[in-house]
Amino acid sequence: MRASKFCLNIAGDTPSSNRLFDAIASHCVPVIISDAIELPYEDVIDYSEFCIFVRTVDAIKENFLINFIRGISREEWTRMWNMLKEIEHFFEFHFPSKENDAVQMIWQAVARKLPAIRLKLNRRGRFSRSPPSTDKGLRSIPSPRNFW
Repeated sequence: MRASKFCLNIAGDTPSSNRLFDAIASHCVPVIISDAIELPYEDVIDYSEFCIFVRTVDAIKENFLINFIRGISREEWTRMWNMLKEIEHFFEFHFPSKENDAVQMIWQAVARKLPAIRLKLNRRGRFSRSPPSTDKGLRSIPSPRNFW
């Protein structure tokens, strides 16, 4: 992988795989073929700075992928390659953990999600003391006589 300029990151049979991490560690620009992939730390890292994204429908077109990659200039590839070197520490695990390594990034991601989780839990508990609802779904509400 270290000798490759681009590394395919295609969807697999599990939500996560090592392909992306291996590509980043190898400074190989990831070519992500997916329409709805969720990437780690995506709320703080702009993956478009060092990855190439290709829609699945485009990737299966004959010669599309090879022509698309060949159309990337040396300058653009170099910029992405340099960015890979800048962000790779976010994906490295250390023991003991170091500042901004993968362990720290995971804990920071959890901390960013906690307020939304607390909000959902608090909202779910709003009606815990109310009697259970007897509604069987939506019902029509009569409109006032002078409505139209």
